[in-house]
Formats: sequence, structure tokens, C-alpha cells
Amino acid sequence: MADTEATPVPLRDRFTYRLKCRLLGPPLVTEQLAQEKLSNPIALGVLASDCISSTAYGSEEMLRILVPVVGIAGFTLLLPVTGAILLVLLLLTLSYRDVVSVYTRAGGSYVVARENFGPRVAQIAAVALLIDYIVTVAVQTAAGTDALISLAHLLGHGYTGMDHLGLPITVGVVLVLMYGNLRGIREAGRAFAAPAYLFMVAIVLIVAIGVGRALTGGLPHANVHAQGAIPLGTPGSGWLYGASLFMVLRSFANGGSSLTGLEAISNGVSAFRRPQGVNARRTLTAMSLILGAMVLSVSVFAHFTHAIPYSDGNPTVIAQEAHLIFGDSWAGTVGLVYVQLATALILYTGANTPFTGFPFLASFVAEDRFLPRQLTRRGHRLAFSSGIICLTALSLALLLVMGGSVDKLVALYAIGVFTGFTMAAAGMTAHYWRRPEEPGRTWKVGVNLAAAVASALVVLIFAVTKFTEGAWLVVVVFPLGVWALIGINREYREEAEVLEDVPAFTTGRPHWSRHVVYVLVDVLDLATVKALRYAHELRPDRVRALHFVIDETRARRLVQRWEETPGTDVPLELVDCPDRRLRHAVRSLAARTTQDGTTALTLLIPRRTYGPPLGPLLHRDTGDQLAKALEQLPNVAVTVLPFDVTAAVRRLRARRGARAR
Repeated sequence: MADTEATPVPLRDRFTYRLKCRLLGPPLVTEQLAQEKLSNPIALGVLASDCISSTAYGSEEMLRILVPVVGIAGFTLLLPVTGAILLVLLLLTLSYRDVVSVYTRAGGSYVVARENFGPRVAQIAAVALLIDYIVTVAVQTAAGTDALISLAHLLGHGYTGMDHLGLPITVGVVLVLMYGNLRGIREAGRAFAAPAYLFMVAIVLIVAIGVGRALTGGLPHANVHAQGAIPLGTPGSGWLYGASLFMVLRSFANGGSSLTGLEAISNGVSAFRRPQGVNARRTLTAMSLILGAMVLSVSVFAHFTHAIPYSDGNPTVIAQEAHLIFGDSWAGTVGLVYVQLATALILYTGANTPFTGFPFLASFVAEDRFLPRQLTRRGHRLAFSSGIICLTALSLALLLVMGGSVDKLVALYAIGVFTGFTMAAAGMTAHYWRRPEEPGRTWKVGVNLAAAVASALVVLIFAVTKFTEGAWLVVVVFPLGVWALIGINREYREEAEVLEDVPAFTTGRPHWSRHVVYVLVDVLDLATVKALRYAHELRPDRVRALHFVIDETRARRLVQRWEETPGTDVPLELVDCPDRRLRHAVRSLAARTTQDGTTALTLLIPRRTYGPPLGPLLHRDTGDQLAKALEQLPNVAVTVLPFDVTAAVRRLRARRGARAR
């Protein structure tokens, strides 16, 4: 036995770790974190994908409200509503340029709110952003799948054979995005930056060819009475061609989805190369200009072509525009295929943006002790793996509940997004208000205040106009989320208060007059012998080997073997356990032993560990359960001594193989 224990045990990686390395690649060390930064072109592709890709459905969501009310006139009203949204975009861009300049650490509106309003108020921004990220993954992936199905519709002249595959495809894409991000920031950036530029080229093609056709012969119109198109309203009564102010506000709220993702750069500013603030500001400006031009282009062509939304979402408005502008020739078909594939890719990779922002934000909130601390730890490839997995699970749950419907998901969208915008702009207003010496202070306060008011109005409009369409869920979840985060923080603070209340340490004599060690014996084996040897090394006043009798026949055999085995100089004592409540019996004995207040007890529990996959199935581990049962007793210490049985089996097999040779 002594020789066996003296043999050095080689360090061997667990199977799960070896599998992780094969799937995700070799681990990155912490020193490599500085290399995991994004250049401006890659950052624009990665972080702006969510924002730019909303071009694919923003105008369509406005038309979904207008057309059923005022019919064809809805295509005319689309342009002023788009103009109002672009005005909000301008205000928010100016505000977020200040955010990324002043707060160069990732976190966006959460960090701004925390620094200016305190950590508790900042949880409003935290919940808003976390909800936004979850919904963004669901919306973007569902919209990407719609783009693919729309292509099948247009190429197949109404073919619907792919419709039932929408949700499975969307779920599969979310899982692929999770895998890519678990491999690390830089690899995800390289893979996910190109689609943003492909989509920009697609919109440029639509605009260039569309303008050319408009100047030479006019643009064709879509069939607004086609089967499956949303029904046309009848203008003629009421204010604004029959559209009530309520409907216009609903359309504006839906169109606000075009601005989602604008905060992504501020939330991921630490992923930029140095100087981070300058690079983030430049990328943000470029992203906003591109977004504004693209949203305006899609709305203008919808106005001229009368591309109409369909009840089931397919074909999409942007797909109809491409089809009408490119025509039915082979070149037009190639152009349509390119546009739709680029649209699907940008939407899918737009869903990648939250996989960068959510884990960063969750880590900051967890550092402030408002979320579990596990979210602060970087994983195998320096990504915040726990945050990525959490985001994936919540997004998949939302997709399954909503059936992957973009229209239903958009109803959950803008409240979280624009609440974050409001907190960021209000925080920057407070920041500059307290700094009278700041150059251009009056201008900066005015711009940020205007952005805060505009964003707050959008939140109010969305909560009222979309309440019955699903916004009620966010309205209910929002305060519950804030309450939960504050509750987690309270728990952490109370735990810290207890643990940090350390009494004055003195080097005087201990108040214990006696120290005993009990070794719990289940079987006589190497693990038990190791525990007995360790017990003697502690130099206690007394060592006892105890077996709690649950099976009397087994207990008698154990005693007989114990007495026949040389080297067991400690007698084995049997402790009655008639009701088979092992933890209760151990606790009772420990309490009786230390009840005089002057006896210290160390309980040694041998733990036999077994490797996967059969080990956990074939063996039960009660060591931690016993330790937990004794944690409230004063003067009792529990030590669990591990013994790797699987490694011992490998050594035995190696010795047998050596003898056989």
C-alpha cells in the first residue's frame, strides 16, 4: 500500500476539458487579452451589425401600422414618420458621441447612470439593456430567417415549403452564434464583420439601380392586393387622411426598432484598440450616417414601389423592393439572391452584437454585486462564457414562446432600447451640468437633454400604443428585474457585512483544552488508510475511527477485516444509526463531543473520486452533504480528503501490463 501511494500521480486533464479544447481551440492566457481587440473596420462590422441590419425591417414595421388604416396613403405617411425617426437618430448619435468620449470603459448607459445617479438607479439601465440584448438576438435571427424564406417565396412564385422550417433554422443560428463567440472575440469579429459590408453593398445596388430606373422609365409597383398582403385601409375621414394620431404614434414606435443597436458601440468600447474613445467615436459616427442613409433609402423606395407587408412576414418589404427594381431577368434574379443572402447574413450577424455587449454588461453589473459573481469570470478563450450561455438560453426561450414571429417580438423591443437611451442621455446631462468649466457645456447639456426627453417620449408612446400587443410583458418584467437585481445586491452586502466583521486577533492561548479527530470509515481501503495517517499527522489528543451502522451484516464484516489487517492501530468503533439518518447521527455525535465548549473536533471524511462517464453513475458522494450538516456547529472542523480511484486503477493496469511484458 505504501508503494502505491508513493507513486507520483501524473496530472491528466479531464475528459470535459479535452473536449472543450477540441471544440473551442486551445485556451488563451490572460496576457493575450490585450491582443483580443477590434480594429475600427472590424468593430464597425461586428458592433454595428445589429444597428445597420434593422434597416431590413424598420420601414416594414411602420407600414404594418399605417397601411391597414389609411391604405395607399400609408406609403406617403411613411416618409414623415421616417424623418421623425432620423431626427431622434441625430440626437442620440450626438449624445452617444459624448458617452464614448467620456466613458471609455464598456458598459454604455449602465456606466453613465451609475456614475451620475448611483448604483441603484443604474439598475434601471441594466435591466433595460439586458432585456434589449435578449430580444435583439431573437428579433434579428427571426428576421434573418424571414429573409431566406422570402427568397424562396419570390423565386418559387409563392412557394411556401420552407415556412415550417423557420423556427428550427432560427434556433440553429442562435446556437452557431453562441459557438462562435465562445471561441473568442477576435475570431468572432473576423467571421462576423464581412456580412455588414456585403449588406451595405446590397443597399447601394438597390439605390443605384433604383435611381437609374426611376430616371429612365419609372419604377414598377407591387401588387398591393396580392394574396397574403395585409388588407388596405380606406382613407377619407378623420385627421391626416383617416389616420388618427394614435396610429401615427404606433407607427413611429414600430419604426423605432430601426435605432436598436445604436448603443452597441458604447457598450463594447473596451473592445476597441487604443485610443479607445477616439476610435469608438469615429466608428459610431460612421455607423449612424450609414444607418440614416439606409433607412431613408428603404422608406423612399417603399413609397415609390408600394412594397407592402405580408401577414406572415414573407416576402419582406426589402425583398419586394429588390425584386421590383432588379426585374425578372437572370441578372435581376442574381441581384435578388445576393440582396436576400446579404440581408439574412447581416441580420444573423446583427444578432451577434448582443453576444459582445451582454456578457460585458453582465460582468460590470456583477462586479457591482447586482448579479451573480460567476458572470465576472472569463472563460476558456477569454470570453465571458457564462454570460454568453445565459444570453443564448434566454433568447431561445423567447423565440420558442413567440414562435419566432418578428411582428410579435418587435412589440417587446423598443421599451428596453429607449429606456437605455434615456438613462444614457440623462446621465450625460447631469455629467455636464455639474461641470460649469466644461467647454461647450451649454450645447452639450442641451443636446443630451433633448435626446433624453425624445427617448423618454418614445418609451411612453411604445408602452401605451403597444401595450396589448406584448409590451405589457416588458412593462411587468422591467420592475421585477430591477427588484431582483437590488435583492441580489442586498444579499451580497449582508453576507459581506457578516464576513468582514472580524474580531480582534490575539496570539494568546486557545480556549480549547482538548483536540480530537474522528475518521469516518465506510470501507477499509487506501482512502481510509490515507485519512488515518493524516489524522495522526495532526497530533491530536485522540484519534477515533468510526463506522455508523446502517447495515449490521456489513458492519460485522468490516470489523472482522479491520482487526485482521496489520497496521490499523486505531480500533474501529461502531456507532448505532437505527433510523439510517447518517447526517443526523454524525451531527448528534459531533454536538455531544464539543458540548463542553473546550473540546475541538476535526472530522475527516475520505472521498473517493471517480472519472466520467461511469463514475458519477456508479458511486454516490456524501462528503459535501456531511460537511454541510456540520457547518453550524461551533468548534467543529470538517476536512474532506480526496482519493482518485480512477487514477489508481490506471496505475494498477500499467503495473499489470509491465509484468505481462
